[in-house]
Amino acid sequence: MTKPTDFAYHLTGFLTKYLPSVIGVSRNTVLSYRDSFALLLRYCADVRGIKIEKLEISTLSRALIEDFLSWLETERGCCTTTRNQRLAAIHAFCRYMELEDPTRLYLYQQILAIPVKKAAAKAINYLSLDGIKAVLNAPDTGTLSGRRDMVLLSLMYDSGARVQEIADLTVSDLRLSDPPTIKLTGKGSKSRIVPLMKPTAQLLRQYLKENCLDSPSHGTEPLFSNRSHQKLTRFGIRYILDRYVKLVQESAPGILPDVVSPHSFRHSKAMHLHQAGVNLVYIRDLLGHSSIQVTEIYAKTDSLMKRKALEAAYEGTAATSLPSWQQDSSLLAWLKSLE
Repeated sequence: MTKPTDFAYHLTGFLTKYLPSVIGVSRNTVLSYRDSFALLLRYCADVRGIKIEKLEISTLSRALIEDFLSWLETERGCCTTTRNQRLAAIHAFCRYMELEDPTRLYLYQQILAIPVKKAAAKAINYLSLDGIKAVLNAPDTGTLSGRRDMVLLSLMYDSGARVQEIADLTVSDLRLSDPPTIKLTGKGSKSRIVPLMKPTAQLLRQYLKENCLDSPSHGTEPLFSNRSHQKLTRFGIRYILDRYVKLVQESAPGILPDVVSPHSFRHSKAMHLHQAGVNLVYIRDLLGHSSIQVTEIYAKTDSLMKRKALEAAYEGTAATSLPSWQQDSSLLAWLKSLE
């Protein structure tokens, strides 16, 4: 019988005890870290020829981890963001091991010194108000599933929630008496209360009544479920959205961006609030961002869009030569004296 290695022992403790119980990260974070190490093990076995049952802590090195990250990008086609997520998991493990095994402190610090890779900033993918209305009008409200989908999509937009936050909702997370609100539980299991518009609250009341979820005894049941009466997953929600996006793209070409994801609804809500003059601090709290700097991307995107619109409006009207005062040395000297 093969004796367990120190790597197997410590990785098991990291994933099953330290992450969920000591620092209390979400289940999704644990799964993401698990997948990162599954890929590392596959790389060691397939590329380096190291048997998984033989992998020791001492096998890890900065060179090995850097080669692994390069393999992710070149062989598996992972983007920079995914590469950095895998590195974050390895960094978290090394910080854990600094306390568990200080005799190899230098090894862990070498790996911790591997920097994240800068990724090109992605443009925010959001829908216009007309685009949002088109998607919300796409479900067939003559069917039970169509009415569910319309309520689901309406709540996604109104709350600005992440797709996992929508999937995790239970009936008890709703408060539909005035003022209507919803409790969303996001990253790090942090909860926030988000106000709902009255039309959305009315849709939810009708939805709960139709699906016999309007009594306190159903409080722990998922708010949105599939045909098997299991809660909708984020992949199920993505499938539902994709279906209606396709319908809109076929019936009204050009009204939607090329790519629409559940996160596009979140971006759309934030952009529409900003364009309506809502303070970024309130948008930050609504979205559950960790800092105002994250939320500022919506202000920057809106400014960029306005500048492009102005440039397009004035295209061809710019002066092709310098005005005459630029040639007047005495005038230029006087202007400089004002600085």
